[in-house]
Amino acid sequence: MVFSEVAPFAKTGGLADVGGALPLALSNLGCQVRIVMPYYNRFVEELAGADPVVENLPVELGSQVINTDIYRGQLNDTVEVYFIRRDEFFDRTYLYGTPKGDYFDNFQRFTYFCKAVLSLCPAVKFQPDIVHCHDWQSGLIPAYLKHLVAAEDDLAATASMFTIHNIAYQGQFAAKLFPQTGLPGRFFSMDGMEFWGGINFVKAAIVCADVITTVSPRYSEEIQTKEYGHKLEGVLQTHHRKLHGIINGANYEEWNPENDPYIAANYSRENLEGKHMCKLDLLRTVKLPERLMNRPLIGVVSRLADQKGFDLLSAVMDKFMAYDLGLVILGVGEDKYHTMLTALAERYPEKIAVRLEFDERLAHKIEAGADMFLMPSQYEPCGLNQMYSLRYGTVPIVRATGGLYDTITPFNPTKGEGVGFRFTNYKPESFWDATKKALDLFSQPETWHQIMKNGMAIDFSWQSSAQKYLELYEKTVDEKKRAGGSPATERGTGKKKTDDRRQTTKDQGQQAEDSGQQTEDGRQTTDDRRKRDKA
Repeated sequence: MVFSEVAPFAKTGGLADVGGALPLALSNLGCQVRIVMPYYNRFVEELAGADPVVENLPVELGSQVINTDIYRGQLNDTVEVYFIRRDEFFDRTYLYGTPKGDYFDNFQRFTYFCKAVLSLCPAVKFQPDIVHCHDWQSGLIPAYLKHLVAAEDDLAATASMFTIHNIAYQGQFAAKLFPQTGLPGRFFSMDGMEFWGGINFVKAAIVCADVITTVSPRYSEEIQTKEYGHKLEGVLQTHHRKLHGIINGANYEEWNPENDPYIAANYSRENLEGKHMCKLDLLRTVKLPERLMNRPLIGVVSRLADQKGFDLLSAVMDKFMAYDLGLVILGVGEDKYHTMLTALAERYPEKIAVRLEFDERLAHKIEAGADMFLMPSQYEPCGLNQMYSLRYGTVPIVRATGGLYDTITPFNPTKGEGVGFRFTNYKPESFWDATKKALDLFSQPETWHQIMKNGMAIDFSWQSSAQKYLELYEKTVDEKKRAGGSPATERGTGKKKTDDRRQTTKDQGQQAEDSGQQTEDGRQTTDDRRKRDKA
C-alpha cells in the first residue's frame, strides 16, 4: 500500500487514519501487507526499529538520477513500513505546504516518490500481487505500471488499485513538467493525463489503474456528477465499470471511550457516567465556564477549509450564540478561517474556545466531552469523526453528502430510531434547522440518551471494509492474470504464503518551506483555466 501519510508516523487528516488502520485489518484477514510512505524526518526519527535497508538507490526524475535511502520499520508485528528518504524533499515542517499555499516543488516531490516506490520493490525483493495507491500523491504509479514496466519485468503481473479519498485534491501541474514524469509522450493527451492544458495525477490514475475505489458508496455516485466531480466527472463516467465505493472503517483500537487513555474517565453504552466527567474536563482544558455543564456543548475537529462548511457556521453564529451553549473548535487550515475563528473566540470568550493546532489528545477529549459534533460539509467523501462521535455518544449534526449520508441516519422521535441529525441543502437556514432540532431535543434527557445509545450501538469497525477490499483485490488480480499477466512469485496482498547526482540541494527544500508558494513550474492549474473536462 502506498500512502503519503500514515498514523502514527505522519498525519494531516483522515488519510493517515486510514493508512494506520486498513493495513492492520487486512493483515488480520491473512494478507501480507507492506506500506510505503515518505520519510518525514521530524515525524519518523523517534520511531523504534526504523533502520536503513537500502542506500543510494538510484531513481530517475527527468534527466536527473537521484539517490534515495530506504528505511524499514513496523506498524505492528505483522505489517512492515518502508520509508523513502530524501531530505530536501521530505524533511519539512509541513507535509504538502504551509498555510500560505502548496510547496512549489510538489510535482517533483511526488513524481520522485512514485518512481521510488517502483524502484523499491526489486531492491527489497518484494513482488506484490497488487499495489494499492491512495490519493494524488501516488497517482502516477498506475501509469508507470501500465506504460513503463516491460513484459519481462517482475512487476508486469502486478495489478493496481487507486483509491480516491477526496477528488478535490488532484495533483494538477503545468504541462511543461510532463517530460519529467518519464512517461511516453502519447500519454499527454485527452485519453491520458492531460487536463485542460496541464497534467493531472488523479486523472492518470483513473485512466490507468486496473480498479478504482472511493471511500463511500454515496461518494462514488456523487463524483460522477458535475456538482461533485471537480471536472473529472466525465473521466469517471467513462471508467465507471471499474469504480467501487467502500466505506472507511473506524479504528476502535484508537477511538473507544471504554479504554481511551486521553480522556478523563472511561465509559460505555451500558454506563455513561464517565461522559459527565469528560465534559467537565473538556471545559477546564479549553477554559470555558463550568456553568456550561448543563448546557449543550458542541465540538468540531476539522481541517479549516471551504469544504468543511465553516461559511455556514459563520452565517448562523449569531443564532448559535443566542442560545446558552458552548462551542469548541480544533483544527488548522486556511488563514481566512484562522482569522474568522479567532475573532469569534474573542467576541464570545465565555462560549467559544478555538485551538488552531493539531492536538491528538484534545481531539479525543472533544469527542468524549462534547454533547454534539458538527460536520456541515459541502462534500465529505467518507468522514471519520462522525463515526468516532457515535462511539463516544456524541451526537452528529451533518450534511447529507457522501459518507455522512451513508453513516448517519436521522433520528425519528416517533420510532425512537436514528443516530443523529442531517440536512440536505447547503444553506445556512437548513443547517440551523437541523441544529435547532438537536438543541431542542437536548432538553429532553430521556430522548437524548436514546439517541446517544442508538449511535453507540453502531459498529463501523474496519473488518467489514477490509473484507470488501480483499475480495476486490482477489477479483482484480485474477482478471489481470486472465488478461495476460503471470502469477506473482511472492504474494503481496493476497493470502499469506552510486554517487549522489542530485542537482537539487537541501537549500531547495528550505526554499520551498520558506515560500509556501508555487512557482510557475509547479503552479496548479486553476478552475478558471479549465472551463470543462475534455475527457
